[in-house]
Order: sequence, then structure tokens, then C-alpha cells
Amino acid sequence: MLALITGASSGIGREAAKILAHRGYSLILVARRLDRLEELAADILEVYDVDVSIVDCDLSDEKNCYRLYKSVEHEGVDLLVNNAGFGTFGEFTKTDLKTETQMIDLNCKAVHILTKLFLKDMTERNSGYILNVASSAGLMKGGPFMAAYYATKSYVVNLTRAINEELLEQGSNVYVGALCPGPVDTEFNEVAGVHFGLKGMSAKKCAIEGLYNALERRKMIIVPTLEMKLLSAAAQIVPSRILLAISSGIQSKKS
Repeated sequence: MLALITGASSGIGREAAKILAHRGYSLILVARRLDRLEELAADILEVYDVDVSIVDCDLSDEKNCYRLYKSVEHEGVDLLVNNAGFGTFGEFTKTDLKTETQMIDLNCKAVHILTKLFLKDMTERNSGYILNVASSAGLMKGGPFMAAYYATKSYVVNLTRAINEELLEQGSNVYVGALCPGPVDTEFNEVAGVHFGLKGMSAKKCAIEGLYNALERRKMIIVPTLEMKLLSAAAQIVPSRILLAISSGIQSKKS
């Protein structure tokens, strides 16, 4: 079995790589930071007898998405974990436009391209798994002060839902699902420039729950922790205007 993980140099992606190596998967690890990838590969090979390849590239450049796919097209990837992504924080009129468009390219466009390319191969074989790492933000009705980030994760969630239904109606054995955690203790906070009021779950626990619910339970939307499950369920009931006001109050305290 072969797994390809984007954003593998830290956080959920790094932990997913270790978990999958323990399960006996060979790995293709993708991220921008070569030194981090080399360190992770060495750590895995020290413990597990699996093949590990590393690819350093920036997937916010769509050309690199196509190059990545072409470079592994004939290897038969069984599991794709679309984990690469980042967030920004601040009033929409004051956040940096270039940073936001790069975020949209990575969080949405890269996920879209890689999902489509690998899914075509998987549907032909009638086997395979794709886990898109989204966020509980994608289950809400917008996020003041993190407007663009919430929008990107909503895109990932809704894209995943639609593909999942198409596959079910086709009777396909291929799985596509979305992992939607709340705060996770990763480098996300530093990159986005925020501090969460809620205690974050560990990246390891998040990866364990995500992979278990994807590979064993084939769950379409995976929300780790009871607290986030309740919050996500409540968000579907509360009127949008009220939910946005509550979200704004919470978000404004994160800086």
C-alpha cells in the first residue's frame, strides 16, 4: 500500500505519516521544507521497514500540483491525504491580498487538482482513499476575522460531500472524506497569527481519529472530539446572523 501526504513536514501530516508507516504503508511525503522532510523520513526509516520518498515543492503553484501527480502517476497511490494548508487572521480590508490568494491556491485549488487527478485513477481501479483535511471552520456559516480561511475550508467540505455522494450513487469502492477538527496544536497558530481560546487537541490524536474514521469506518465528515461535534451540530440550527455575531466575538479575542 502506498500513501501520499501533502503538508507532511509538521502537524497532522507528520503524525499521519508515522501512523501509516506503522500500518505498513510506503510513503510519499510532500512539503516545502526539505530539511523537515529529510528528518521525518529518517525517523520513520529508523523504526519501520517501509519505502519513503520525499518531494519538496510548493503546491500553491498549480504547476507543481500537476508535476507532483505526473511524477507518481504510475506508482499506484492507494491513499491521498490532502493536508497542506494555512490560515490568515485579521479584518478583511486589512489582511494581505497576496497571502490570501496564495492560501486560496493551496487550500482550494491544490486540493481540487490533486483530488481530481488521483480520483480518476482510483475510480478506474475501483479502489483507493482520499482524505481531505479541512476544518470545523468549513462547517460553519462564515468566520469574521478569518473570512477567507473559513471560505476555503467550506469549499473543501462541500467539494468532498458532493464527490462522496457521486461515488455512492455509482456504487464505487473508492472513498473520499473530510477531516474537520477544531483547534489542533500545530504551527497553524503561528502562521495565522492567532491564539485560540479553546484548548487544542494534539496533532497525533487528530491524525489517529481521522485515519481510523476514513480507512475503517469510511465516514464522510470526520469531526474529532465531542465538543466540536456539538458545536458543529449547533451551527446548523442557529440562524446565520446570530452565529456570525457569536463567531465574531470569539474570533476577535484570538489575536
